[in-house]
Amino acid sequence: MNIEDFDFDLPESLIAQTPLKDRSASRLMVLNRQTKEIDHKHFADITSYLKKGDCLVLNDTRVLPARLYGIKEDTGAKLEILLLKQLEGDTWEVLAKPAKKIKTGSKLVFGDGRLTATCIDSLEHGGRVLTFSYDGIFYEVLDELGEMPLPPYIKEQLPEKDRYQTVYAKEQGSAAAPTAGLHFTKELLQEIENMGVTVAFITLHVGLGTFRPVSVDNVDDHKMHAEFYVMTKETADTLTKIKENGGRIISVGTTSTRTLETIARDNNGKFVEASGWTDIFIYPPYEFKAIDGLITNFHLPKSTLIMLVSAFSDRDFILQAYRKAVQERYRFFSFGDAMLII
Repeated sequence: MNIEDFDFDLPESLIAQTPLKDRSASRLMVLNRQTKEIDHKHFADITSYLKKGDCLVLNDTRVLPARLYGIKEDTGAKLEILLLKQLEGDTWEVLAKPAKKIKTGSKLVFGDGRLTATCIDSLEHGGRVLTFSYDGIFYEVLDELGEMPLPPYIKEQLPEKDRYQTVYAKEQGSAAAPTAGLHFTKELLQEIENMGVTVAFITLHVGLGTFRPVSVDNVDDHKMHAEFYVMTKETADTLTKIKENGGRIISVGTTSTRTLETIARDNNGKFVEASGWTDIFIYPPYEFKAIDGLITNFHLPKSTLIMLVSAFSDRDFILQAYRKAVQERYRFFSFGDAMLII
């Protein structure tokens, strides 16, 4: 398939710049894959589409305040880095800007000097490997000095860091939020559990590759970035039991979907305790092995995310829904509205 097959016209004014005060007040477009019907609701109405015996699968990754501003020790030159991946101990792969100022052996200083780093390797496209030095606990220092790495299409500052976290965020490690989960409140999740719907958790640490555009014309030629995932035995056993009892697995977000489909693909359709790196690329035609429903936000034209959504339903129906979303002025991307596909 060609990348142009996943294009649509999106006015910039529909890109949500700030989150709603009430997480569950966002709009919800509901797509029925069988009847091709489209309903317009609000996110709190999602309980009308769930039923006893279903399982909601959430990604409990926690976003690191991974953007740091500092100086080069010897020249005082200003610089910015973005933590991408912890390699070992206090050594991280980062994205540096301007990268040309940071060479192997460069020493960097952040904040009041409580955090410093030494560059030990140079990678392609502005990538660097840094070893950090600090007093205390790294994540506490990072929480004090770092900023949330908001997507490049969001131009406004976020007044509260936690608004770019899900209410159930737990496992530190993401460079971006699993944004489909931002619509849930603790109260809504409790209401869902009270209905007899099981809530289960997996972890996939979202990498910055999720924002990188597809740079090839032929979709088959695209290579996905790898991201680290974990499924516990408890979650695997829960999902197995749900399937055995005829319940539906509703995946919250493309990150949860990629994790579930990776594990099911690698284990003949079964759920097992697992961890590792996945670079699974889901696009039409793809036979889903794990999920029965999907909650997701509205995605960028020609992105791998809209390709995944198109694979779960069908491309023409999804593009029809997106055109309707533009017409009805739904809010797009990370802080935007949601879609439920069942």
